[in-house]
Amino acid sequence: MSAPPDLDLDAAQFRRAMGKFATGVTVITFEHEGRTAGMTANAFMSLSVDPPMILVSVRAQARFAQSIVSGDAFGVSFLAQHQEALSRHFGGQPRDGLDDPFERTGGVPVVRAALVQIAARANAIHRGGDHLIYTADVEALRESDGPPLLFHGGKYRQIVGHDPLLCWRDWAHDAVSLAGDE
Repeated sequence: MSAPPDLDLDAAQFRRAMGKFATGVTVITFEHEGRTAGMTANAFMSLSVDPPMILVSVRAQARFAQSIVSGDAFGVSFLAQHQEALSRHFGGQPRDGLDDPFERTGGVPVVRAALVQIAARANAIHRGGDHLIYTADVEALRESDGPPLLFHGGKYRQIVGHDPLLCWRDWAHDAVSLAGDE
């Protein structure tokens, strides 16, 4: 199925526009031909709280799509800010000499030291254009704290925040100091 004839939109423009949506970065992990494999993905979302379910979308040609069928287990790891090199590695820029980044949660491979590690089991697969959309039941979950790895506009980003209360206190202190100088 192609775009509607009245839609004047090319693939590059669509990709660029979608890149303006800031996302977290995940690595989807699975067994492929007897070996642990992973792929970087940001097409991930929580689908349901009761029961706990997730959704991932992958290219139909990806190894994941060739390896995972309904009923198979896989892992999802939310990467921490310090794990950019792993994101690049699993995103198609392999890095030689990389230490084994995997451990197991709920019997499936996940990325060690990730902010969140999810073990899931695919329950349905739907075609969506050139991608397959997997819905999956969450079977195990581990979490930790720290800054996430973010992606926006084709680049890795960081959250830089300012505490509004501290900013207000600084402003109020400066205003009182200036008033006292009069």
